[in-house]
Amino acid sequence: MTKPKVLISDKMDPNAARIFQENGCDVDVKTGMTPDELKAVIGQYDGLAIRSSTKVTADILDAAPNLKVIGRAGIGVDNVDIPAASARGVVVMNTPFGNSITTAEHAIAMIFALARQIPEADASTQAGKWEKNRFMGVEVTGKTLGLIGAGNIGAIVASRALGLRMKVVAYDPFLTPDRAVELGVEKVDLETLLQRADFITLHTPLTDETRNILSRERLEKTKKGVRIVNCARGGLIDEAALKDLLDSGHIAGAALDVFVEEPAKASPLFGTPGFICTPHLGASTTEAQVNVALQVAEQMADYLTTGGVTNALNMPSLSAEEAPRLKPYMALAQQLGSLVGQLAHGDLPSVSVETEGAAAQLNQKPIVGAVLAGLMQRFSQSVNMVNAPFLARERGIEVREIRNEREGTYSTLVRVTVATSQGDRSVAGTLFGHGGPRLVEIFGIGIEAELEAHMLYIVNEDAPGFIGRIGSLLGEAGINIGTFHLGRRTAGGEAVLLLSVDQPITPDLVAKAQGLQGVKVVTPLSF
Repeated sequence: MTKPKVLISDKMDPNAARIFQENGCDVDVKTGMTPDELKAVIGQYDGLAIRSSTKVTADILDAAPNLKVIGRAGIGVDNVDIPAASARGVVVMNTPFGNSITTAEHAIAMIFALARQIPEADASTQAGKWEKNRFMGVEVTGKTLGLIGAGNIGAIVASRALGLRMKVVAYDPFLTPDRAVELGVEKVDLETLLQRADFITLHTPLTDETRNILSRERLEKTKKGVRIVNCARGGLIDEAALKDLLDSGHIAGAALDVFVEEPAKASPLFGTPGFICTPHLGASTTEAQVNVALQVAEQMADYLTTGGVTNALNMPSLSAEEAPRLKPYMALAQQLGSLVGQLAHGDLPSVSVETEGAAAQLNQKPIVGAVLAGLMQRFSQSVNMVNAPFLARERGIEVREIRNEREGTYSTLVRVTVATSQGDRSVAGTLFGHGGPRLVEIFGIGIEAELEAHMLYIVNEDAPGFIGRIGSLLGEAGINIGTFHLGRRTAGGEAVLLLSVDQPITPDLVAKAQGLQGVKVVTPLSF
């Protein structure tokens, strides 16, 4: 039997190659390749182990017909086109907890560097000056630290800051009151954090919701004299606005380990008084590099040799023994979780996962985990079946399992119900004979549909002419309809339209659809 072949394309601990070899994989180490060089060789490999330097684009993936898994030694996967990898059946893994302590400690170091102007004082002293009166610092004791993001790294920063006798306030939509008490922090909204914090540090992934979370408008609302640290991801802060407010003196100092464009060799922030920076060193300690390299090698080797999946970002984790039976159910469960997550807005205090018939006879944990992974995908790129239950508990989401071994209308069924401020919202699906997931009910209305990459969900009044109006609207916009599914509660009552299209629906087109006669709800969906 041919051994799986793995390419390590970024510098990482040499023990990673040894782990691959000991677990039955052939491995090549080729670092520093250009995109064209990587594209020329990637077709030979089953696995690709990377850090932050290698960019795995759709173009690279097109040249990798044999690639089965990409392993990121670290947390962030901004350098991997996950949708393109998913479309090609390539599993993307990371090591979400291997460098948490290292990154948190770097943030704390940045806080001290800002508070005592250490880089400037060092440069001045080594230049032969003795400017003792120039570098008047501030104590961190008694100051208020504002955490934006209270997940794994943020929680470690909070612990260290509390040990320094700082007060800690935290903004995180998923932070529950109980978890805040456990961490010893005060949960606040973002506006309150901006007004109260003497230091602000960011610990959140870069998503559509968090991009420019510290915009010019929000930076202007910060407390005068605030000091800001970002060791998370470039793009969370408006860098141009940050420079302007440093120049004006409103912001006393800023320390960035990450930039919008990396490597950052010509940033306008360079040379700005009160600004210090490091070249993305958050995970750069000997201990962290060893940890993440060994973890990613073990995970990838396990997948390539046994089919086990751990810390995957685009598919649920499962053991090699369970994979054949559970995979189609987990695909269905993840789609249902994603669907209800996109349609049910606001807080979700509870989620119920109910199985009937054949589905009820299986191990429920992977199915529930897949539902949670789908449900919470809109909030974090790092959610997977392994950490989704923990994240749900951390955010106070009650998870219930209901098992009905009797058969109902379908021989096997998975139902996902979430509690919302408008009442319970439920979706259900089954597996057809070929094992393909199929939606059979949405919010109490029977409707059979395959969930595809780009879809449009519409709730409207059941009246003549509507199908023609929506078809004309999409046709005029050059949007091709793939499938068209209808359901209704009663004749003349509320109706549901679920259609697949060949490209994403733009916000402008959503607004036009919302304006059609009889339309109540229009929501674009993606899977």
